[in-house]
Amino acid sequence: MPELPDLETYRRALVPRLRSQRLERSRILNPFVLRTAVPPIGDAAGKRVVDVRRLGKRIVLELEDEWFIVVHLMIAGRLRWLAPDAKPPGRITVAIFDFGNGSLALTEAGTKRRASIHCIRGEAALAGFDAGGLEVFATDLAAFTARLASENHTLKRALTDPHLLAGIGNAYSDEILHRARLSPIALTSKLKADEWARLFDATRAVLAEWVERLRVQSSAELPEKVTAFRPEMAVHGRFGKPCPVCGAPVQRIVYAENECNYCARCQTGGVVLADRALSRLLHKSWPRSIDALE
Repeated sequence: MPELPDLETYRRALVPRLRSQRLERSRILNPFVLRTAVPPIGDAAGKRVVDVRRLGKRIVLELEDEWFIVVHLMIAGRLRWLAPDAKPPGRITVAIFDFGNGSLALTEAGTKRRASIHCIRGEAALAGFDAGGLEVFATDLAAFTARLASENHTLKRALTDPHLLAGIGNAYSDEILHRARLSPIALTSKLKADEWARLFDATRAVLAEWVERLRVQSSAELPEKVTAFRPEMAVHGRFGKPCPVCGAPVQRIVYAENECNYCARCQTGGVVLADRALSRLLHKSWPRSIDALE
Protein backbone atom coordinates (compact mmCIF):
# COMPACT_ATOMS: atom_id res chain seq x y z
CA MET A 1 0.00 0.00 0.00
CA PRO A 2 1.42 3.43 -0.90
CA GLU A 3 2.60 5.23 2.24
CA LEU A 4 3.48 8.81 3.15
CA PRO A 5 6.57 9.20 0.90
CA ASP A 6 4.73 7.79 -2.14
CA LEU A 7 1.63 9.89 -1.52
CA GLU A 8 3.66 13.04 -0.97
CA THR A 9 5.37 12.39 -4.30
CA TYR A 10 1.97 12.11 -5.98
CA ARG A 11 0.71 15.23 -4.23
CA ARG A 12 3.71 17.37 -5.13
CA ALA A 13 3.52 16.28 -8.76
CA LEU A 14 -0.23 16.93 -8.97
CA VAL A 15 -0.30 20.41 -7.40
CA PRO A 16 1.29 22.25 -10.36
CA ARG A 17 -0.77 20.22 -12.84
CA LEU A 18 -4.16 20.59 -11.19
CA ARG A 19 -4.25 23.77 -9.11
CA SER A 20 -6.61 26.30 -10.75
CA GLN A 21 -7.56 23.78 -13.45
CA ARG A 22 -11.25 23.18 -14.08
CA LEU A 23 -12.58 19.64 -13.72
CA GLU A 24 -14.32 19.01 -17.03
CA ARG A 25 -15.78 15.60 -16.26
CA SER A 26 -15.35 12.45 -14.19
CA ARG A 27 -15.47 9.08 -15.92
CA ILE A 28 -16.17 6.17 -13.58
CA LEU A 29 -15.22 3.06 -15.56
CA ASN A 30 -15.75 0.59 -12.75
CA PRO A 31 -18.88 1.22 -10.64
CA PHE A 32 -17.37 -0.39 -7.54
CA VAL A 33 -14.68 2.27 -7.15
CA LEU A 34 -17.18 5.07 -6.41
CA ARG A 35 -18.43 4.65 -2.85
CA THR A 36 -20.75 7.67 -2.63
CA ALA A 37 -23.90 8.65 -4.50
CA VAL A 38 -24.71 11.99 -2.86
CA PRO A 39 -23.64 14.47 -4.02
CA PRO A 40 -23.41 13.07 -7.57
CA ILE A 41 -19.81 13.18 -8.73
CA GLY A 42 -21.01 14.53 -12.08
CA ASP A 43 -22.12 17.71 -10.33
CA ALA A 44 -18.48 18.51 -9.56
CA ALA A 45 -17.85 19.18 -13.26
CA GLY A 46 -16.94 22.78 -13.98
CA LYS A 47 -15.37 23.43 -10.59
CA ARG A 48 -11.76 24.51 -10.29
CA VAL A 49 -9.15 22.70 -8.21
CA VAL A 50 -8.18 24.75 -5.16
CA ASP A 51 -5.52 22.37 -3.84
CA VAL A 52 -4.33 18.78 -3.65
CA ARG A 53 -3.99 17.42 -0.11
CA ARG A 54 -2.76 14.26 1.55
CA LEU A 55 -4.98 12.99 4.35
CA GLY A 56 -3.28 10.03 5.99
CA LYS A 57 -3.00 7.53 3.14
CA ARG A 58 -5.54 9.33 0.95
CA ILE A 59 -5.16 11.89 -1.82
CA VAL A 60 -7.77 14.64 -1.73
CA LEU A 61 -8.69 16.88 -4.66
CA GLU A 62 -10.10 20.05 -3.13
CA LEU A 63 -12.48 21.84 -5.50
CA GLU A 64 -14.34 25.13 -5.29
CA ASP A 65 -17.29 25.49 -2.91
CA GLU A 66 -15.85 22.86 -0.53
CA TRP A 67 -16.25 19.92 -2.88
CA PHE A 68 -13.76 17.13 -2.25
CA ILE A 69 -12.84 14.02 -4.23
CA VAL A 70 -11.14 11.61 -1.85
CA VAL A 71 -9.04 8.83 -3.39
CA HIS A 72 -7.71 5.84 -1.43
CA LEU A 73 -5.30 3.73 -3.46
CA MET A 74 -5.32 0.78 -1.05
CA ILE A 75 -2.82 -1.89 -2.20
CA ALA A 76 -2.90 -1.91 -5.99
CA GLY A 77 -4.32 1.51 -6.86
CA ARG A 78 -2.06 3.93 -8.74
CA LEU A 79 -2.41 7.41 -10.26
CA ARG A 80 -1.28 8.27 -13.78
CA TRP A 81 -1.19 11.58 -15.62
CA LEU A 82 -2.31 11.44 -19.24
CA ALA A 83 -1.67 14.06 -21.90
CA PRO A 84 -4.81 15.46 -23.58
CA ASP A 85 -6.50 12.81 -25.76
CA ALA A 86 -4.01 10.13 -24.63
CA LYS A 87 -5.40 6.61 -24.40
CA PRO A 88 -5.71 5.35 -20.79
CA PRO A 89 -4.05 2.06 -19.87
CA GLY A 90 -6.26 -0.91 -20.77
CA ARG A 91 -8.47 -2.81 -18.38
CA ILE A 92 -6.80 -1.59 -15.23
CA THR A 93 -8.17 1.96 -15.47
CA VAL A 94 -11.12 2.34 -13.10
CA ALA A 95 -11.68 6.12 -13.18
CA ILE A 96 -10.53 9.18 -15.13
CA PHE A 97 -10.76 12.86 -14.20
CA ASP A 98 -10.49 15.13 -17.22
CA PHE A 99 -9.00 18.63 -17.08
CA GLY A 100 -8.13 21.12 -19.77
CA ASN A 101 -4.42 20.26 -19.63
CA GLY A 102 -4.71 16.48 -19.32
CA SER A 103 -6.37 13.69 -17.38
CA LEU A 104 -5.75 12.00 -14.05
CA ALA A 105 -6.36 8.24 -14.26
CA LEU A 106 -6.85 5.89 -11.34
CA THR A 107 -5.71 2.38 -12.16
CA GLU A 108 -5.90 -0.80 -10.13
CA ALA A 109 -4.12 -4.02 -11.04
CA GLY A 110 -5.40 -7.46 -10.08
CA THR A 111 -8.91 -8.77 -9.58
CA LYS A 112 -9.64 -7.39 -6.13
CA ARG A 113 -11.23 -3.95 -6.27
CA ARG A 114 -10.17 -2.19 -3.06
CA ALA A 115 -9.31 1.32 -4.26
CA SER A 116 -12.05 3.83 -3.56
CA ILE A 117 -13.33 7.27 -4.54
CA HIS A 118 -15.63 9.36 -2.36
CA CYS A 119 -17.20 12.61 -3.55
CA ILE A 120 -18.23 14.77 -0.60
CA ARG A 121 -19.03 18.35 0.36
CA GLY A 122 -17.84 20.35 3.35
CA GLU A 123 -14.83 20.28 5.65
CA ALA A 124 -16.92 18.45 8.27
CA ALA A 125 -17.53 15.58 5.85
CA LEU A 126 -13.83 15.48 4.97
CA ALA A 127 -12.92 15.31 8.66
CA GLY A 128 -14.79 12.02 8.80
CA PHE A 129 -11.99 10.46 6.73
CA ASP A 130 -9.31 11.56 9.18
CA ALA A 131 -8.43 8.68 11.50
CA GLY A 132 -6.78 11.17 13.87
CA GLY A 133 -3.18 10.04 13.58
CA LEU A 134 -0.44 12.59 14.19
CA GLU A 135 1.44 14.00 11.21
CA VAL A 136 5.05 13.34 12.16
CA PHE A 137 6.35 16.56 10.59
CA ALA A 138 3.78 18.65 12.47
CA THR A 139 4.43 17.36 15.97
CA ASP A 140 7.17 17.25 18.59
CA LEU A 141 8.78 14.56 20.72
CA ALA A 142 6.47 15.10 23.69
CA ALA A 143 3.27 14.79 21.65
CA PHE A 144 4.69 11.86 19.67
CA THR A 145 5.59 9.99 22.87
CA ALA A 146 2.27 10.75 24.54
CA ARG A 147 0.26 9.57 21.55
CA LEU A 148 2.11 6.29 21.02
CA ALA A 149 2.25 5.59 24.76
CA SER A 150 -1.49 6.17 25.12
CA GLU A 151 -2.08 2.50 24.28
CA ASN A 152 0.16 -0.45 25.07
CA HIS A 153 1.07 -1.88 21.68
CA THR A 154 4.14 -3.31 20.02
CA LEU A 155 6.15 -0.65 18.21
CA LYS A 156 5.31 -2.22 14.86
CA ARG A 157 1.60 -1.92 15.54
CA ALA A 158 1.86 1.56 17.06
CA LEU A 159 3.72 2.97 14.05
CA THR A 160 1.19 1.55 11.60
CA ASP A 161 -1.98 2.42 13.54
CA PRO A 162 -3.66 5.30 11.61
CA HIS A 163 -5.31 6.47 14.84
CA LEU A 164 -1.86 7.11 16.31
CA LEU A 165 0.30 8.16 13.35
CA ALA A 166 -0.71 9.17 9.84
CA GLY A 167 0.64 7.69 6.65
CA ILE A 168 2.97 4.94 7.90
CA GLY A 169 2.51 1.32 6.86
CA ASN A 170 4.34 -1.97 6.78
CA ALA A 171 7.33 -0.96 4.69
CA TYR A 172 8.43 2.28 6.31
CA SER A 173 7.73 1.05 9.83
CA ASP A 174 10.37 -1.64 9.23
CA GLU A 175 12.83 0.99 8.02
CA ILE A 176 12.08 3.30 10.95
CA LEU A 177 12.57 0.60 13.56
CA HIS A 178 15.83 -0.51 11.98
CA ARG A 179 17.10 3.09 11.99
CA ALA A 180 16.04 3.47 15.63
CA ARG A 181 17.66 0.13 16.59
CA LEU A 182 14.45 -1.03 18.26
CA SER A 183 12.66 -4.36 18.23
CA PRO A 184 9.35 -4.47 16.34
CA ILE A 185 7.79 -6.33 19.27
CA ALA A 186 9.00 -3.97 21.99
CA LEU A 187 6.03 -2.61 23.94
CA THR A 188 5.33 1.10 24.07
CA SER A 189 4.82 0.80 27.83
CA LYS A 190 8.42 -0.38 28.28
CA LEU A 191 10.29 2.24 26.24
CA LYS A 192 12.76 4.53 27.98
CA ALA A 193 13.22 8.23 27.29
CA ASP A 194 16.27 7.76 25.08
CA GLU A 195 14.46 5.09 23.06
CA TRP A 196 11.48 7.39 22.48
CA ALA A 197 13.90 10.06 21.25
CA ARG A 198 15.57 7.59 18.87
CA LEU A 199 12.20 6.45 17.55
CA PHE A 200 10.98 10.00 17.00
CA ASP A 201 14.17 11.07 15.24
CA ALA A 202 14.24 7.92 13.11
CA THR A 203 10.60 8.33 12.08
CA ARG A 204 11.14 11.86 10.83
CA ALA A 205 14.52 11.12 9.25
CA VAL A 206 13.46 8.00 7.35
CA LEU A 207 10.29 9.57 5.98
CA ALA A 208 12.05 12.82 5.02
CA GLU A 209 14.84 10.93 3.27
CA TRP A 210 12.40 8.83 1.27
CA VAL A 211 10.23 11.81 0.33
CA GLU A 212 13.33 13.49 -1.08
CA ARG A 213 14.62 10.32 -2.73
CA LEU A 214 11.32 9.66 -4.50
CA ARG A 215 11.09 13.31 -5.53
CA VAL A 216 14.47 13.08 -7.22
CA GLN A 217 13.65 9.75 -8.84
CA SER A 218 10.32 10.96 -10.24
CA SER A 219 11.77 14.31 -11.40
CA ALA A 220 8.46 16.21 -10.97
CA GLU A 221 6.52 13.50 -12.83
CA LEU A 222 3.96 11.23 -11.22
CA PRO A 223 5.89 8.20 -9.97
CA GLU A 224 5.64 5.29 -12.40
CA LYS A 225 6.86 2.63 -10.00
CA VAL A 226 5.16 2.77 -6.61
CA THR A 227 6.21 -0.24 -4.59
CA ALA A 228 6.85 -1.26 -1.00
CA PHE A 229 9.98 -3.12 -2.06
CA ARG A 230 12.97 -1.02 -3.07
CA PRO A 231 16.61 -2.13 -3.31
CA GLU A 232 17.77 0.91 -1.32
CA MET A 233 15.77 -0.16 1.74
CA ALA A 234 17.71 -1.43 4.72
CA VAL A 235 15.53 -4.35 5.83
CA HIS A 236 12.02 -4.30 4.35
CA GLY A 237 11.61 -7.03 1.75
CA ARG A 238 15.24 -8.07 2.23
CA PHE A 239 14.84 -11.35 4.13
CA GLY A 240 18.10 -13.28 4.14
CA LYS A 241 20.13 -10.44 2.67
CA PRO A 242 22.84 -8.71 4.70
CA CYS A 243 21.95 -5.85 6.99
CA PRO A 244 23.68 -2.73 5.61
CA VAL A 245 24.88 -1.84 9.12
CA CYS A 246 26.22 -5.09 10.57
CA GLY A 247 26.06 -7.62 7.73
CA ALA A 248 23.87 -10.13 9.59
CA PRO A 249 21.08 -11.74 7.51
CA VAL A 250 17.79 -9.84 7.71
CA GLN A 251 15.09 -11.78 9.55
CA ARG A 252 11.30 -11.75 9.23
CA ILE A 253 8.07 -12.49 11.05
CA VAL A 254 5.22 -13.56 8.76
CA TYR A 255 1.67 -12.72 9.79
CA ALA A 256 -1.61 -12.55 7.84
CA GLU A 257 -0.75 -11.08 4.41
CA ASN A 258 2.25 -9.13 5.70
CA GLU A 259 5.71 -9.71 7.03
CA CYS A 260 7.89 -7.73 9.38
CA ASN A 261 11.58 -7.50 8.50
CA TYR A 262 14.30 -6.67 11.03
CA CYS A 263 17.94 -7.20 11.90
CA ALA A 264 18.38 -9.37 14.97
CA ARG A 265 21.85 -8.05 15.71
CA CYS A 266 20.93 -4.36 15.41
CA GLN A 267 17.43 -4.46 16.88
CA THR A 268 16.82 -7.40 19.20
CA GLY A 269 20.15 -8.01 20.89
CA GLY A 270 20.84 -11.00 18.64
CA VAL A 271 17.55 -12.74 19.44
CA VAL A 272 15.71 -14.26 16.47
CA LEU A 273 12.03 -13.58 17.02
CA ALA A 274 9.66 -16.51 16.71
CA ASP A 275 7.86 -16.79 13.40
CA ARG A 276 4.49 -18.34 14.22
CA ALA A 277 4.39 -20.79 11.32
CA LEU A 278 8.05 -21.86 11.21
CA SER A 279 8.60 -21.98 14.96
CA ARG A 280 5.63 -24.34 15.33
CA LEU A 281 7.07 -26.53 12.58
CA LEU A 282 10.64 -26.61 13.86
CA HIS A 283 9.89 -26.59 17.62
CA LYS A 284 13.21 -27.07 19.43
CA SER A 285 15.15 -26.72 16.18
CA TRP A 286 14.05 -23.07 15.90
CA PRO A 287 17.20 -20.92 16.19
CA ARG A 288 17.08 -18.64 19.21
CA SER A 289 19.87 -16.27 18.21
CA ILE A 290 21.44 -14.81 15.12
CA ASP A 291 24.68 -16.61 15.99
CA ALA A 292 22.89 -19.94 15.78
CA LEU A 293 22.02 -19.18 12.18
CA GLU A 294 25.60 -18.40 11.21
